[in-house]
Amino acid sequence: MTTDRRTAPAADPVDLGRQGFGAMRLRPNGSADPDRDPSRIVDAVLDGGVRMIDTADAYRNEELVGRAIAHRREEVVLASKFGLVWHGAVAGGFDVRADAGYVRQACDASLRRLRVERIDLYYLHHRSDTVPVEETVHAMAGLLAEGKIGAIGLSNVTAEDLRRAHAVHPVAALQEQWSLSDRAVESTLVRTAAELGVPIVAHSPTGHGALHGAAGDDDHREGTAVLREIAAARAASVGQIALAWVHGRGPAHGVEVVPLPGTTRVSHARSNVAAAAIRLTDAELARLTDVWSPNAP
Repeated sequence: MTTDRRTAPAADPVDLGRQGFGAMRLRPNGSADPDRDPSRIVDAVLDGGVRMIDTADAYRNEELVGRAIAHRREEVVLASKFGLVWHGAVAGGFDVRADAGYVRQACDASLRRLRVERIDLYYLHHRSDTVPVEETVHAMAGLLAEGKIGAIGLSNVTAEDLRRAHAVHPVAALQEQWSLSDRAVESTLVRTAAELGVPIVAHSPTGHGALHGAAGDDDHREGTAVLREIAAARAASVGQIALAWVHGRGPAHGVEVVPLPGTTRVSHARSNVAAAAIRLTDAELARLTDVWSPNAP
């Protein structure tokens, strides 16, 4: 059954800000380079006005993130995720755990590692093929009632998953990949999110960093040329323009879009923060949208 956006219950309030910071790649600084110090990176994005810091138990860096935000906890909308269980090394094969018992177990473990009393936005990291999403969200709603989490999020799900979850409890955010080079979210998920009034947190908005270089290849040669042209005209980097395009997808689809760039350098973090102030013109947005269309030659 389709949920009417006009009558759907409101999600638990959470201020995502205009842009977040994805902490997936943060690791202890193994060098003397201050540009790579994780605490300095977090300070840089918070100084730039970013509120949401996003991690996950699967990233195996919650302790590090917890230390980095400890002295500024009141400024942070802290997001984390559960559900991915690696077979071995990070980014290897994984199983998904989304049963009610595991939801509570994972949350308590993340709270200990992060050294916080509440995770402001807690995501199911990946859909399960075996556990109904209703069971998972019902368990997450229990954590919310206890004050252990502040809002419920979903990531790597289908449009039908989102509808079913939202019927159990309003979903405060949907985190999916969205960039010039990956626009799969635009097929059905974005329409469902807009209908239900669920903001989209766009991870990997610069194509896992590839669009920062925009070196060009046979598939995107014309697209990278347009990126470089617009960047040069605006005295910006190509990565900043790619990020600004993701900001522009919100009005185009009638949904709130919050890009979530990540980096392991202070200098890059500041550049990403600055990109949030770039408002591309309708003509610039249209050129980039057309030339990077999955159907473009």
